[in-house]
Amino acid sequence: MKRNPLGLVIAATVLIALPALVGAQPPEMTPQQKAEMEAYAKAGTPGAPHKAMAATAGTYDCKVKSWMEPGQAPMEETGTATRTMALDGRVLVEDFKGSMMGTPFTGHGMRGYDNVSGKHWATWNDSMSTGVMVSEGTCDAKNACTFKGSWNDPIKKAPVTSRMTSRWTSPTTEVFEMYGPGRDGKEMKMMEITYTKK
Repeated sequence: MKRNPLGLVIAATVLIALPALVGAQPPEMTPQQKAEMEAYAKAGTPGAPHKAMAATAGTYDCKVKSWMEPGQAPMEETGTATRTMALDGRVLVEDFKGSMMGTPFTGHGMRGYDNVSGKHWATWNDSMSTGVMVSEGTCDAKNACTFKGSWNDPIKKAPVTSRMTSRWTSPTTEVFEMYGPGRDGKEMKMMEITYTKK
């Protein structure tokens, strides 16, 4: 007789849920299990770094400068960014719209703070790539941050590292700077974005 996999799943679910349905108490956790649950709860509870990120939520006008070569005048463009908190105050999400090097550009970033590692983290995807940039860093009490990250360079066909900084020059103005290797391999300033909160 052929067994019905769906039927087996339903039967197993009923057997697992039966004690709860008839009012039986779930088995008591061991001290080790309780300690593990407490560790997970602590790791998953938003704290001061998450509140600092939440304070930056809002809509911004952006002025973007980008450099192809060191010493050259930057290309200047504009855009807008919207920042919102997700996952019940755990992650800051940014959606950017504007232009980059004369073409329409959209970007999506996420930023958080890992209670376990004690590090800030960030991801970035945009319409000029199919990959993801992942970075990690630290922020001070004034929410000035320094990150290091990498992405897969389409020219070199290999990961390229970068350094990013952000600082607040006023309660409503943030300056973001990105540095990476130039053609000679030396670090150069690649981008600067000034965010002005509306």
